Amino acid sequence: MTSRSATLIGSGAILLWSTLALFTAMSGQVPPFQLVGMTFVIGGLLILAITAARGQLRRARPTWGSFALGLYGPFGDTALYYAAVKTAPPAEANLIHYLWPLLIVLFAALLPGGRLKPRHLVGALIGLAATALLVSGGLGTGTGLSLGHLLAAAGAVVWASYSVLSRRFSAVPSESLGVTMLGCALAAFACHGAFETTHWSLTGTEWTGALGLGLGSIGLAFICWDIGMKRGDIALLGVASYAAPVLSTIVLVVAGYAAASWLLAMSCALIMAGALVASGMSPIPKTGASR
Repeated sequence: MTSRSATLIGSGAILLWSTLALFTAMSGQVPPFQLVGMTFVIGGLLILAITAARGQLRRARPTWGSFALGLYGPFGDTALYYAAVKTAPPAEANLIHYLWPLLIVLFAALLPGGRLKPRHLVGALIGLAATALLVSGGLGTGTGLSLGHLLAAAGAVVWASYSVLSRRFSAVPSESLGVTMLGCALAAFACHGAFETTHWSLTGTEWTGALGLGLGSIGLAFICWDIGMKRGDIALLGVASYAAPVLSTIVLVVAGYAAASWLLAMSCALIMAGALVASGMSPIPKTGASR
């Protein structure tokens, strides 16, 4: 596979993630850990089915290190994100979670050989301004900081740190994500059994949300992004990722899960500006990766 092809595949994940907030909101009353388990089973089986159809099942075995990192990153971030969207206004939680491109730039600068520069701090301040704007309602009319906002921010930190660390496993085949996701599903169902009440009487809308997440925003998106990070142009994909918060917010507004407002528009612009300033218009060092 050429770098150009891998980059194109990776960019497909960004388009799929534009539906992440919408499908999460559509999942309605399904508890977060149950939803993680359901969507990761669907996504993991999809990846393994594609791998089997290509006669590549021998590549589906993860290493212990990559499996552990998968529990921390995809599982941890997805659980936090689902919980955030269900406990805060979806558009607000979604935008705060999309601070991860900026955090990746900051984390990469702190790696050996990197250096924290003034533009990194300026970009971080712009990102914090966007977050403050969201939680305050812009003019002091908001409900303030909520648990959902904190969960979204925690998810951004988890995904950014996972992404920077994932470069250490570039030799692990992307197909191994299928097994890793099924392992994450078992962990999710265990947490669900311990902390949540099961909700299986799903409506048609809730099933659509769960299937949309499992097949697209989680299943195909994760493997597309993994391919792009390991074989494609990371810097180019990093630039493209700054469009994700705008695309996902537009999808929420069009679908009726968020109202169009100057607050959302300004927050989108600030989050993108902060990431671009911090990156110096060359978003992610060649050693980084992202969601």
